[in-house]
Amino acid sequence: MRPEHPATPSPPENAGIGRLRPALQWCVLAPLSALFAAILETIGLPAGLLIGPMLAGALVGMNGGTIRLPRRLYFCVQFILAMMIAGSMTPGLLVAFSGNWLLFLAVVLAVIGVSTLCGWIMTQMRILPGTTAIWGSSAGAASTMLLMADAYGADARLVAFMQYLRVVFVASAATLVAHLWVSGAEVRATTPWFAPIAGFPFLATLAVGLAGGFLGKVLRVPAGVFLVPFAIGSALNITGTLTTELPRWLIALCSVMLGWNIGLGFTRAILIHARRALVPTVISILALMSFSGLLAVLLIVAAGIDPLTAYLATSPGGLDSIAVIATSSNVDVSFVMALQTVRVLIITMLGPALARFVADRA
Repeated sequence: MRPEHPATPSPPENAGIGRLRPALQWCVLAPLSALFAAILETIGLPAGLLIGPMLAGALVGMNGGTIRLPRRLYFCVQFILAMMIAGSMTPGLLVAFSGNWLLFLAVVLAVIGVSTLCGWIMTQMRILPGTTAIWGSSAGAASTMLLMADAYGADARLVAFMQYLRVVFVASAATLVAHLWVSGAEVRATTPWFAPIAGFPFLATLAVGLAGGFLGKVLRVPAGVFLVPFAIGSALNITGTLTTELPRWLIALCSVMLGWNIGLGFTRAILIHARRALVPTVISILALMSFSGLLAVLLIVAAGIDPLTAYLATSPGGLDSIAVIATSSNVDVSFVMALQTVRVLIITMLGPALARFVADRA
């Protein structure tokens, strides 16, 4: 199939920070991340160790940086964060969902529907070439949408830009809301950085997460490196078979690397290629976030969910960044993750077919 997008001049290679050797680029990124994270942590923003490195990574990437987080490290980041969230799952969550499953399903489907509508409108307005906007507007399953977009001849670079930009907006907004909503006394209590570790539970946690991550990769489950360990770990925690044990310093390190992985995706080449689509993309993201906020109000009124928990639960991705923010705030983490997981699973199953259906008629 012939690509739908015209060629775009590439920026000169090895520009800006890209002129430095990779080791020196990391030497620029690391202290910059530490500075941003320290500022955010000092003013009390939740997930400062995620947002700070994310902003630093974006700054390096937009100034010519060529470094990327190694795939093996990102693999470890995903399954460790998955096991961290799995440790918050409780039997009470199943009771809550069984009584309101229809409402929760409606909320998830509404988010998917509005994100698809935003992509269709942008396509009809010819803001982006071909069906690019439909794939880029999907509220989740980014890797699946990138593959589908490429198969349809859409511009995968623009799809990646739209997906990454949504994650940055949603994560930043969720962090600000979590900070403004609660007072300093209400922030979730944390354990000491280097508290003693229970050896066997820690090794068991890593073993389950590693095995689940490999299983998700082998089975080619979308977001499987995160979702499969999360599902297995949640089942083991709910039944009391496993007690999740992860030191705070390891979770912090994973948060930093997750921020780098997101931020470094904003390269100069992608920004130049996407400059025409920037404003419409931002408008569509803000519209989706506003609609998700209205759905949060619905959960507050209809199901009695506390406001901050409802807001984080309905935020349209990304799954791992919302997980880090939730664990840094005084919310019902198990509820947030349950609704976020349902959204990812449904959009993984329905999203490609729905986007393909709309693309065929665009």
